[in-house]
Amino acid sequence: MKRKNLKYPLAALVGFGLMYGLLACSSNNKMSSKVKVVQNFDSEKYLGQWYEIARLDFKYEKDLKNVTANYSKREDGKIKVVNKGYNYVKNKWEEATGKAKFADSEKSAALKVSFFGPFYSEYNVVMLDPDYQSALVFGESTDYIWMLSRSKNLPETTKQAYLEFAKKHGYDVSKLVWTKQD
Repeated sequence: MKRKNLKYPLAALVGFGLMYGLLACSSNNKMSSKVKVVQNFDSEKYLGQWYEIARLDFKYEKDLKNVTANYSKREDGKIKVVNKGYNYVKNKWEEATGKAKFADSEKSAALKVSFFGPFYSEYNVVMLDPDYQSALVFGESTDYIWMLSRSKNLPETTKQAYLEFAKKHGYDVSKLVWTKQD
């Protein structure tokens, strides 16, 4: 059997990968298509420092404690994101700086966050207390969730409400990592 000589096999493979990636990104499996985000969102009130109370662990936050997220306005209208935590295994602070932009309207708490160039992930504020003192954030899928607070602790009633809401939306809350804040 004679083999066809492909002139640009790598280009074809990359093109297929990009096409597959675009199709995957446009699917309805994203969390934003499954849950309503906070409306009448005030990004100015959301700016500032937040303490991470709980998360589902993933490689970029593995072994971190004292995790904070700091949001500030950028000159281009986007939001600067600085995530910081202490890696207790490596015995050093780790920090990641990124940017966030609104997926649609600035009054809708559906954002896209990037720490890696042009690649964005969903950041959906799905619960938020009226004084902007605590928030529940869902990522693109049930693999990403964060409970945030302006203080190092979250009232038990708020924590339970967030856990129930997360369970209702398919999260396995038994796998949450409760971030040590000392």
